[in-house]
Amino acid sequence: MMIEQQNQGPGNGLFNIAQRIVTIVVGMVETRLRLAVVELEEEKSNIIQMLMMTGITLLFAAFGLMSLLVLVILVIDPQYRLTAIATTTGILLLLAIVGAVVTLAKARKSSLLGSTREELQVDRNILEKLQDEIKNEEAERKHDEKVKSKQRDRIAEAK
Repeated sequence: MMIEQQNQGPGNGLFNIAQRIVTIVVGMVETRLRLAVVELEEEKSNIIQMLMMTGITLLFAAFGLMSLLVLVILVIDPQYRLTAIATTTGILLLLAIVGAVVTLAKARKSSLLGSTREELQVDRNILEKLQDEIKNEEAERKHDEKVKSKQRDRIAEAK
């Protein structure tokens, strides 16, 4: 008989709501942690790619500069000297510039944990909505208690 009274008390609704909130929050935290791990792995991959692209870009720039020095030092037929220096250096430096532009474009596209932040905002909205529902239920419960109290007072006055 004590168990039945505990299950039907006014605190039962509050307990059920609190239990529901805890269950929802735990589920959201688990989902968000999984999403964060996936995004961190993607970001790690992006960082490795950007480091490799930066290394290749620096390598081309270094070869361009080395070629420039070598071509200045080497003796080339004076008739073709400037053409050879300009062509080799220009190509390698152009490759370095293209690599730098591509690397910067990729770096600007990357946003750390963007999807996780979006999902956390969705979760926040859900929790705020749930909190509003709890407030409304509590207000309804208080209103019902007032109505019952007034009814009891009227019945008592009628007797």
